[in-house]
Amino acid sequence: MKIKFIVVISLFLLSHISTAQNKSDKLMVSGALSNVMKKGQLKSTIFLDSISDKKNLYGLGPKHYLTGELLIVDGRSFVSSIDENQEIKMEETFHVKAPFFVYTNVTSWNSEKLPKKITSMQELEQYLVEKSKVYKGPFAFRLKGVFKKINFHIQNLPEGTQVKSHQDAHQGQKKYLRKNVEGEIIGFFSTQHQGVFTHHNQYIHMHFINKNRTEMGHIDELKFSKNSQVKLYLP
Repeated sequence: MKIKFIVVISLFLLSHISTAQNKSDKLMVSGALSNVMKKGQLKSTIFLDSISDKKNLYGLGPKHYLTGELLIVDGRSFVSSIDENQEIKMEETFHVKAPFFVYTNVTSWNSEKLPKKITSMQELEQYLVEKSKVYKGPFAFRLKGVFKKINFHIQNLPEGTQVKSHQDAHQGQKKYLRKNVEGEIIGFFSTQHQGVFTHHNQYIHMHFINKNRTEMGHIDELKFSKNSQVKLYLP
């Protein structure tokens, strides 16, 4: 009886340890990237204010009708768009909609210094493929520090544009290059969601926001310095 009791208690503790280590809820997805880019479904599938649990919330996607970019960082919702002077306009609000959006709640993160061997977006993606053997399933991640080079864009589709391809969807898009810029990147990784929240040839979707919260957009290219102090955060 004493042995059985010990076994039962051990199993109970192991199950609770396993639960405690699961610090990230499942990813939630509304809409699909391919529906937007190939079928022209630009209307909203989600109103961000309708997300009930905003504590420790992270998410990203485009603004409805491809008129900007959206990013939620630790429960704060940022919207970037292009104003009438063709300059970046930043707002902090949940009163916004998206044609597709991916989000999750992460209560705590494990941090590590980004390995020196990683100098590009492609190398980061491959590193996360290896990490996914431990962090099972799709997951969110963060990067903080000074980035050697970032190319990002903000969607700015002219009103009334018909979208049937990626080329159509990129009309009016504003592109920006920043070097040695400090800020934060929120990303989502999955090998199973190509065409849903990542492009068909990628496993990651990332948005960058600078330290002063005056610029934010979708990352097209990312470079790291070998001597950088960038930190990677995983759930």
